[in-house]
Amino acid sequence: MSLKQQYQAAAEALVHYLETNTTDQSADVMAVPATLYTDPARWEREMEMIFHRLPLLMALSVEMPNPGDYKAMYAMGKPLLLTRTQDGTVKAFWNVCTHRGGRLAEDGRGNCKRFSCIYHGWTFSNDGRLLAIADRAKFGDLDTAELGLTELPCAERAGLIFVTLTPGLATDIDAFLGGILPDLEQCGLDKWHYVGSREIFGANWKVAYDGYLEGYHFAAAHPDTINARTFSNVMHFEAFGPHMRTAYAQRAIDQLKNAPKEKWGEMENQGYDFVRTLFPNVSIFLAPEIGQISQLFPGPTPDRNRTILHFVTARPPATDEDRETVEQMVNFLRNVVNDEDYALGLKVQKGLESGAIDKVLFGRNERGNQLFHKYVDYYVNADPTAPEPTL
Repeated sequence: MSLKQQYQAAAEALVHYLETNTTDQSADVMAVPATLYTDPARWEREMEMIFHRLPLLMALSVEMPNPGDYKAMYAMGKPLLLTRTQDGTVKAFWNVCTHRGGRLAEDGRGNCKRFSCIYHGWTFSNDGRLLAIADRAKFGDLDTAELGLTELPCAERAGLIFVTLTPGLATDIDAFLGGILPDLEQCGLDKWHYVGSREIFGANWKVAYDGYLEGYHFAAAHPDTINARTFSNVMHFEAFGPHMRTAYAQRAIDQLKNAPKEKWGEMENQGYDFVRTLFPNVSIFLAPEIGQISQLFPGPTPDRNRTILHFVTARPPATDEDRETVEQMVNFLRNVVNDEDYALGLKVQKGLESGAIDKVLFGRNERGNQLFHKYVDYYVNADPTAPEPTL
């Protein structure tokens, strides 16, 4: 089935749900222990088996499009340096000098071909090679070929840059993304324009991520924002391994009914929207006006997460008025996530930590959450005989 046919099928399903007052549903209600959101030992296991072993989105291609561009950042306390070399390849390293552990680049983005350690001035190329040892004659003999930066598995696909936080760990990004890769490629994120980011903080990473996976909460949590655009609790889920594409019905869904059905697969954002989620921590929403890519990092403690909201537009703002409009949209979306979703999530975290309930429920209508938690268990348990979860 082509992507256009897949999109048309999702649109038809949404129309059916609205006409019959139903939604996409799993076979049963699912329960998970409430301690999965609070237990430090469980959290450490999730960090080890998921966040240090799977490819994680670390940057958008449009953040560093040119040879010499770099991005320095921290992810779960790990200092990263992403670089685009002269041949256009993206590489990832620990942002740590191999002499005494000094930092090479301050957090942020820039462009340069080499990096010098802030401590003793050792110099490295942007492909990781050690180029020069300061005052080498006095330092002593060393094999510089063995003292390059520690490289991390890195791959760039569909305008997204992925890094695995364990040096030398074999990573097959195409197998990991699987069936959602063609969908991501058609989004053309490498051709969008980067307009900035916002940093917010919330509850346990699963409390926060649960909110990205369903629209059941729209009416109660977003009565004047998301609910004004999108029907609450009308969703259609499609899974690609642990990743998902979820369709939501717009209140303007009559746009579909006024168009030939064979065109519905070409009408994303005209009656329905998609939210694409990449396991374990990314949510992508793209609209003609603006796109938001949420990058969620657990920690520094089990009850907290740090989220970077990245914003892109299909074209660069052409005027001061355009830039002001984009800034308003960025702030609006940031406020929705932070002031509505994340503020509520912090209260949920307190409720779970109180011990008042021993399990968390996911309804038949919350299929995305059910699959997500099954995959968390799948990776945490690391049982080679266990079948991969399905939607």
